[in-house]
Amino acid sequence: MQTEALKILAIEALNDLQAIDLVAIDVRSLTTITDYMIICSGRSTRHVKSLADSLASKAKSQQISYVHMEGDQENEWVIVDLGDVVAHVMLPNVREFYNLEELWEPVKIAREKSR
Repeated sequence: MQTEALKILAIEALNDLQAIDLVAIDVRSLTTITDYMIICSGRSTRHVKSLADSLASKAKSQQISYVHMEGDQENEWVIVDLGDVVAHVMLPNVREFYNLEELWEPVKIAREKSR
């Protein structure tokens, strides 16, 4: 599956279960780890787990060859790694504390200055 199609699949899977404040960040120029990072919140640990499980299930149903989840024991922050797309599904207070969106900003600025 193409990266853009995988990103759309992930966004749709998360939005189907009403993910909160979903953000997709293109990190291709910032890292070689992944192409897109998706960050969203769930209302409770149960909602976070449901969002992550739904995404993993949809990816597997589309025969995505690599689907890996971390954090699905506590369900405060679950990472669903699809290779080219990595989704972070978090409780709002955990998301606010780690502030991943802002974490990438200094990297972006440094890369732009080096060009």
